Amino acid sequence: MLSAIVALAVLSHSLNATPLFNGKDLAGWHMDVPALDKDLNGAKPFVVRNGMLVSLGSPGGHLITDKSYENYKLEIEYRFSAKPGNCGVLVHASKPRRLYEMFPQSMEVQMQSGDAGDFWCIGEDIEVPDMVARRGPQDRWGVDGDKARRIKNLTDKSENPVGDWNRMVIECKGDQIRVWVNGDLVNHGRKATATKGQIAIQAEGSEVEFRKVELTPLK
Repeated sequence: MLSAIVALAVLSHSLNATPLFNGKDLAGWHMDVPALDKDLNGAKPFVVRNGMLVSLGSPGGHLITDKSYENYKLEIEYRFSAKPGNCGVLVHASKPRRLYEMFPQSMEVQMQSGDAGDFWCIGEDIEVPDMVARRGPQDRWGVDGDKARRIKNLTDKSENPVGDWNRMVIECKGDQIRVWVNGDLVNHGRKATATKGQIAIQAEGSEVEFRKVELTPLK
């Protein structure tokens, strides 16, 4: 009986989950890459290779979902295949190029090697426990420019070695955002100033491979 219940739960999950990346092309996504404003035929930083979505890292920019989402669980499997690097997933994205004429207004969930699960505030804000310890002096907090926009994660050893796959789960429900890396809860924020928006993947200087980007609605 227990095995039947588990099987039904797995089936229910699979029926509700929606792949945002189809393994073939970038359907359902669009790029915002400032360098392409002047050269429409220039190199693009996002490609599909061997069934994987690849952020080449340069030129800098974002791959953004055409649709907006709220109340969902986002499951991502990714790896830095060659060397440690930088990337991020942005949730609740809205106004393009809000920061540094590059980053859309959003909440970033960091993927940078060694810091996966950090929050970066980009025109939006969020609260976590121990804010001063994890963000710095309160008079430096902010969501623009050189303000203290980074909120450190809760763990230091949740990521797998470079070349191995990592599983990141981002749960956005109401004004809360929870993040797990390889099964560890690495961040939990409340009172987010945005609760819905587009989802974006960064090109930020490093090559990153994604073999799964899957969204499950939450009630």
